[in-house]
Amino acid sequence: MNETRATTPAFPPGRYGRRRDGKRHRALPLTVLALVIVASLLLTVRLYRQWGDPNYDAQIVSWDAVSATQLSMKFTVRVPAGGSTRCVLRGRDYGGNEVGRREVTLSASGEETTIAAVEVVPTTAKAAVADVVRCQPPG
Repeated sequence: MNETRATTPAFPPGRYGRRRDGKRHRALPLTVLALVIVASLLLTVRLYRQWGDPNYDAQIVSWDAVSATQLSMKFTVRVPAGGSTRCVLRGRDYGGNEVGRREVTLSASGEETTIAAVEVVPTTAKAAVADVVRCQPPG
């Protein structure tokens, strides 16, 4: 009985280019994918800490342009029990341009977790819309 051995073919040097060894290199794409995932998670945590804290959630109840130079805003802010917050309020005209801005500090009394406030924002023109830009811990 004859036995045939399988050998790799011998090609003339330089004629067919460099031969591959048959191994696939998957380490680089997996490393890049892992780095992208870690960077995404870190960015998500950072943005949540900056903008997504549910303890300082503000809701506008109503607003009224008292005059061409004043905007009255009624709003509520959820804070930790007995805590305080610093909110930035603004008024905008019909075109969306900012016409007034004011920063206020509010404190909850006792174990209260929601603060209701009415504040007046000075404006340079008649305001059409009121916004609570952000509320965050005082500091």
